[in-house]
Amino acid sequence: MGLFSRGKSKDRPDTDAVDTDALDPEVDDLPDDQDDRDELDGASGEAGRDGTTGPLDRAVVDDDSDYLNLGAIWLRGQQGMELRLEINEQEQQITGVTAVIGESAVQLQAFAAPRTEGVWIDIRNEIAASIVDSGGTAEVLTGEFGEELLTRMPQAGPDGRTVFMPARFVGVDGPRWFLRAVVSGRAAIEPAAAEAVHEVIRTAVIDRGDEAMPPRELLPLRLPDADGAAQAEQPAQGSDDSDLNPFERGPEITEVR
Repeated sequence: MGLFSRGKSKDRPDTDAVDTDALDPEVDDLPDDQDDRDELDGASGEAGRDGTTGPLDRAVVDDDSDYLNLGAIWLRGQQGMELRLEINEQEQQITGVTAVIGESAVQLQAFAAPRTEGVWIDIRNEIAASIVDSGGTAEVLTGEFGEELLTRMPQAGPDGRTVFMPARFVGVDGPRWFLRAVVSGRAAIEPAAAEAVHEVIRTAVIDRGDEAMPPRELLPLRLPDADGAAQAEQPAQGSDDSDLNPFERGPEITEVR
């Protein structure tokens, strides 16, 4: 398997499906008046990050030579890292990117954010409520990127018994954007294993663009060009050639299909 593998949206883990409603746009149509359009998206509020401490805003990155450009999200390669693109085949849209490092993974999605306030607090509460309603658990913890959710979601195991899959939901409110990261595998429960995926999050660059968009609308991702893929393939040498499933990680984690 090369640097990239593609996953159909229907095969994405339940960590992604749980909060779909929480990230749907709340605005049906964009207004014509420019002042009203600015109310839909603009700089993040005082509670949000400024985009200079990681994850980074595109405006503060001078040298992008070490990054793989995926559109709204740029990633810096690491030794042994493999990337998986999540694709909605019906709409032919890339909906997310997952970095797999050893027995851990982190899925990244970027969204438009409103001008005056962040969206993570509301989204976090919606995710937690949805997981608890489905029989799982959700606990708010403070980590490197601020308050996050440590969750365990019920899944049917191979023997028919219910097992619980751990995942951490990390949210970062940046200037005019919101980044959601779902950490799974050993990094969800072992601090020593989390450093590599945390590095993916803290070095990610978000290219918001100038287009007016409703809050919570998914920012567009794209396949990298040939040159970009070649530059990023060097750190990925040594990645497992098998069909690696980052959501199958030992006795506490079940495979999700």
